[in-house]
Amino acid sequence: MGKKTPLYNEHVRLGAKIVDFAGWDMPLHYGSQIDEHNKVRKSAGMFDVSHMTAVDIQGKKTHELLSRLLANNIDRLKDKGKALYSCMLNEQGGIIDDLITYYVGDNLYRLVVNAATRDKDVAWIEKQASRYAVDMNVRNDVAMIAVQGPQAREKVHRVVGASYRAELEKLAPFYSTHAGDLFIARTGYTGEDGYEIIVPGQQAVVLWQALLEEGVSPIGLGARDTLRLEAGMNLYGADMDESTTPLESGLEWTVAWEPADRNFIGRSVIEKKRGDPASNKFVGLVLNDRGVLRGHQRVIKDNRQVGEITSGTFSPVLGKAIAFARVAAGVEGDCLVEMRGKLLPATVVKPPFVRHGNPCYE
Repeated sequence: MGKKTPLYNEHVRLGAKIVDFAGWDMPLHYGSQIDEHNKVRKSAGMFDVSHMTAVDIQGKKTHELLSRLLANNIDRLKDKGKALYSCMLNEQGGIIDDLITYYVGDNLYRLVVNAATRDKDVAWIEKQASRYAVDMNVRNDVAMIAVQGPQAREKVHRVVGASYRAELEKLAPFYSTHAGDLFIARTGYTGEDGYEIIVPGQQAVVLWQALLEEGVSPIGLGARDTLRLEAGMNLYGADMDESTTPLESGLEWTVAWEPADRNFIGRSVIEKKRGDPASNKFVGLVLNDRGVLRGHQRVIKDNRQVGEITSGTFSPVLGKAIAFARVAAGVEGDCLVEMRGKLLPATVVKPPFVRHGNPCYE
């Protein structure tokens, strides 16, 4: 038996297929993964993401710590509530995790890290924080619910009530605010608008049921994966890990090179690789034949292997298989993918594959 979120019994009650994910018993789907995918693209769905971990860091040197810890620049968080997406690197420039940091208040920041990397993330952050005068609080007392889709915000507004509606309506993307005991961020992992809500654990079921009554559909991890890939969003452990840098994972945009004297962990290594024409690049693939693209399938061009798929799936919106791949620098246009001994035609594209529910590629 794995660890259970405060919403586990709700998933069972709703008939979810429960699977192990990073040691947690989580819902894969509630009947049909494709139906759930389409509900998020067309209306609103909610995900239990309580297996992710919030870490609050506070103290006069918190900013100094995060400037060292994150490859992105914490100075970009000038307004309270603002969020920042970044990689956290090891000394070799490999990606320990990708995470979001929120500027909550004076000398207080909230980091949200991935479930599969929780233990090593916390250990790494604690190690770095030991050199600074900060307090670190791993928030095991909270749950998280992501509500995503074109109708998501309106449905959440009705659930939280009129007293918070005006503030939520003016909340910009990648900002957060408090609505009573709820910490609500306009962020997500689907390419759709919506919120990620951190709620006290004992209140999670009440919020979940209120969202159900408002017509928000429960969505499992299966659709979460197809949604994020359509939206061009990396998955830790598949598209990146400690053996890869942001430069070869399509994430150089998250690295803040200025100011030049900000010595974030891993900078000296990846800066030497910056602009190297021989480095591998990270691309999207669309399969031009029947089949489903999967991780570790070989990418072939000019009768030689030029790369490998990192993660792939079937896109319900495109009606085709899509994937991310790490390939040699000069690879573009048409290529082949080896699938069960056959070479099938594919096209190299720039993610995302779907934007606002509409296909970017035919």
